[in-house]
Amino acid sequence: MRSHLKICISKPGLDRGKRQKTGTLPSPEAQVGRFDAEYAREKLISMFVCEELPFQFVESQGFKEYSVALQPGFNTLGRLQKKILNFCQVTGHTGEIMPQNVKACLNNWKLNKILSLIVDNASFNDVGVTYLQRRLISWKSSVLNGEYLHIRCCAHILNLIVKDGLKEIDHSVARIRDAVKYVRSSNSRLPRFKACIAQENIPHKSLVCIDVETRWNSTYLMLVAALKHQKAFELLEMQDKKFVEELNKERRVPSIQDWDYAKSILPFLEMFYDATLHISGSSYVTSNLYMKEVFALGRRIQQYHDDDDLNISLMASKMKAKYNKYWGNAKTINMLLLIAVVLDPCHKLDYVEWSLVNSFGAEVGGELKTEFSSCLHSLCNLYQGADKGDQDDTLSQPSASDKGKDIYDMGLYRRSIGHKSNPKSELDHYLNEDRDPDDKPLDILGWWKVNLNRFSVLANMARDILAIPVSTVASEFAFSMGGRIIDQYRSSLSPKMVEALVFTKDWLKGDFCSSLAPENFEELEKVEQDLILSEDITYLVGWCTKL
Repeated sequence: MRSHLKICISKPGLDRGKRQKTGTLPSPEAQVGRFDAEYAREKLISMFVCEELPFQFVESQGFKEYSVALQPGFNTLGRLQKKILNFCQVTGHTGEIMPQNVKACLNNWKLNKILSLIVDNASFNDVGVTYLQRRLISWKSSVLNGEYLHIRCCAHILNLIVKDGLKEIDHSVARIRDAVKYVRSSNSRLPRFKACIAQENIPHKSLVCIDVETRWNSTYLMLVAALKHQKAFELLEMQDKKFVEELNKERRVPSIQDWDYAKSILPFLEMFYDATLHISGSSYVTSNLYMKEVFALGRRIQQYHDDDDLNISLMASKMKAKYNKYWGNAKTINMLLLIAVVLDPCHKLDYVEWSLVNSFGAEVGGELKTEFSSCLHSLCNLYQGADKGDQDDTLSQPSASDKGKDIYDMGLYRRSIGHKSNPKSELDHYLNEDRDPDDKPLDILGWWKVNLNRFSVLANMARDILAIPVSTVASEFAFSMGGRIIDQYRSSLSPKMVEALVFTKDWLKGDFCSSLAPENFEELEKVEQDLILSEDITYLVGWCTKL
């Protein structure tokens, strides 16, 4: 028996030090256990209730890793991934220095194939992208000669467009801002304003919020909240003399005309606000949304430009001029972003062709359609060649076990038949199929994963093109909740140490980030409602800081 135990392969009773599979531990009271998802869910809820844990805890990376350790079958939903490759100190923000740092990063990671570069709209970025484009061409690793390498940050352009438009009604917005500042600047003023809300029977529970003048999205949120309480402000004007006196020192109390201006532009700003949120996501595909938002915004700006209201028309005119500077010129259209729309099963080619003609006219739109068709097929040919190269490697190196079995070379024949299929036929097959319904969200990455066997070339294209980010906003928050600002403790460390900390944290935590950001005014307003009428503003600020 001793000799047998030494040579026995299984030895189930002696493998106590090794990791055991789920449900293999013997139990005197029960049979072999099996993982029960419903039972585990009940115990998880019980733990959260008893230990008073925040519900957001289940989204943390540590909890996910711990769950995988307990139950290897636990699998989280796949998402679009983003990783920081470099976070270093630069000697200057010029068009000559910045690309040198990017080039060094590419060399360190041995990356010689770059599909696109998304950058803010700045002159030194244009110079830097041109330099990198030449380098990639010299490396013979550019896609379509790097012609569509440069992608401008969509959120940054939206910000420029809205800011130009808001200048036309700046005085009206400033007067409403002064009124909001008055009621939020003192503990004694806020209760009086709440009393006015109660007297006017305003059903909205949220309170007004102060905006940041340099961030138009916070101005939009301020106007949304202020318009809900317009009657309360008008009542406060009649009951509080200090309110009138203080506001008349600089400008004056908001008039009916000011409120009407704010009310008329709110749907316009909401369109830009929603578009910014859509294209700034980092956990889902955004490249297929870029041109859809661009075309939709162009149509809406034109509608407001033709409005009978002179103020609305002037504001839209300013926005249209800025819009045309970046998106109204046919030569500035990036074809890769149009291909991303085609790779969306809900839209495909018809929507792109219609949008080009609708936005640029029949003549220019027709030329763009021809150019786009040529670019689409060229890219298909490029990916078809890469896919064929992989298949040739497989064909040229048959395994030893296959030799002698397939004496009629039927496997070789079937694979060679597959080579005769050209990218156009696969593309035509995809485009001729019915579009998927767009009445509910579609997991576009999941769709291409399921249809990989049917559209192998297009699936490889979708894998690369749909991963293109169209905004740099989300990546800025990977460094800190405050955006690009490094806290005082990290800034006192050496650049190498800061790089190591930021880099390691990003890779360890993955794409997880806290959903509670300073922009979540609605969440802060809910907290504010839970406080008593004579709330302590200092306490509120301190509580928010701890979040």
